[in-house]
Amino acid sequence: MKRFVCLVTLVVALGISGFPAQGATEEKKKAGDRETFRQLELFGTVFDRVRSDYVEEVDVEKLIENAINGMLTSLDPHSSYLNEKIFQDMQVQTRGEFGGLGIEVTMQDGVVKVMSPIDDTPASRAGIQTGDLITHLDDEQIRGLTLQQAVEKMRGPVGSKIKLTILRTSKEPFNVTIIRAKIKITPIKARIEDKDIGYIRITSFNEQTTRGLRRGFTRLAKEAAGGLKGLVLDLRNNPGGLLREAVNVSDAFLDRGEIVSTRGRDAARGQRWNAEKGDITKGLAMVVLLNGGSASASEIVAGALQDHRRAIILGTKSFGKGSVQTIIPLPGHGALRLTTQRYYTPSGRSIQALGIEPDITVRQLRLEKISDAERQREKDLRGALGGGESGTKPDEGAKPEAKPEAKSGDGPDAKPDNGAKKEEEKIEDYQLTRAIGILRGIALYKNGTD
Repeated sequence: MKRFVCLVTLVVALGISGFPAQGATEEKKKAGDRETFRQLELFGTVFDRVRSDYVEEVDVEKLIENAINGMLTSLDPHSSYLNEKIFQDMQVQTRGEFGGLGIEVTMQDGVVKVMSPIDDTPASRAGIQTGDLITHLDDEQIRGLTLQQAVEKMRGPVGSKIKLTILRTSKEPFNVTIIRAKIKITPIKARIEDKDIGYIRITSFNEQTTRGLRRGFTRLAKEAAGGLKGLVLDLRNNPGGLLREAVNVSDAFLDRGEIVSTRGRDAARGQRWNAEKGDITKGLAMVVLLNGGSASASEIVAGALQDHRRAIILGTKSFGKGSVQTIIPLPGHGALRLTTQRYYTPSGRSIQALGIEPDITVRQLRLEKISDAERQREKDLRGALGGGESGTKPDEGAKPEAKPEAKSGDGPDAKPDNGAKKEEEKIEDYQLTRAIGILRGIALYKNGTD
């Protein structure tokens, strides 16, 4: 055990000597080193006592891993130790394909909080929403687990089931059973709205994002009748991803100026990224859609376009993750995910824990049809007057003969009900509708001033 303590002490001593505190006196440095050694000795003593005296035999590797994770998660929700398997899974995920449920999560008050469900995944199809709290996995409570341990439990063989207990605002806890699937993220979805408004949704920032964005916009520009009149960039429920992809996406819409800067403890190691000439839209009017599930890289893009007044930000306040994590490989031991910097928008704003405030706040409304059968009418009121001279009460007299319901295939006049029904059941995307209306107004204004 003494050898273990000495080894840890030596490693830390080497680390400290490599990064001396700027401006500290030599005496203060020595005093700080002595205190560090004393605390490490305490750790070694506790570790040795647990290993020798705990009621059951312990797995030393797991014990050390949990100790490291405890140290890192006490710093912030995004720092953690990635063992070899988790590190490999993360590398696969940034390439755009991985297995699981299809949700981006963080830790809050000891339970897992959903940052955003990923489009077209088992989680999104099951109705999991941004802000949901996951309290149990297969009836076992999450409290006491680290974020990485909870994520590991949510993963499993493709086709296997897992039961999530969900706590949602103003609702009683409920269970959702989800079948795990191979998650392949297509980061870009592009289509034409109203014949000449481009719509591009970015679902995540992985290695394919910028390339997909450029291809998608080129295709829309060719398909639009008479050319595009505006572009909607949808970043709602986008949990982020690679910093360099956020920079590249921002650069695609900017001709010049700063995109983002990062600063850490050492000011000399800060970085700054600037746009290069070449806006792929050639100055086309833009609206960016944002909500509480838009985080990290999404906020970098929205912040850059907002500060340069390149786009109107519409929706609700974003998640507020304004920190940068560095992945530090540890040969033979996975990697360290450590928060090393905060990022700042071009105007110098840190949005950490604040989020991006939209230029126009528009909450997502759900527009639904109310069946005539559900409406209350005069005749339904207690003691309602009769109609006309006959004096009959509303519920008296002959009832109109009910018409037989037409069904597909019932005769020459029957029509299939699936097309009209789908249209009636379609829930309008109110935020998108508002965005398109704004772009139409800008296009009309430009035409009027040309």
